[in-house]
Amino acid sequence: MGNTVFPEGKFMVPVKVGPKGQIVIPAEVREMFGIRPGDTLLLLADKAEGIAIPEQSKARVFLDRITANLSTGGNA
Repeated sequence: MGNTVFPEGKFMVPVKVGPKGQIVIPAEVREMFGIRPGDTLLLLADKAEGIAIPEQSKARVFLDRITANLSTGGNA
């Protein structure tokens, strides 16, 4: 798949959503984040901000931002 355009530690690649709504996380990304079969990931979604799958240790920042937008009507 290649990641030659991005600096080390950064990755971007298109993924397709399958007929069951599933996506495949590329091997390079799974290795980068140590994602193993059976791991549980946290998916955060905000209609204005998009979708994120952060490391659990950083998830709180994303969640706080999303909930702040909810309580202010999206003006945070």
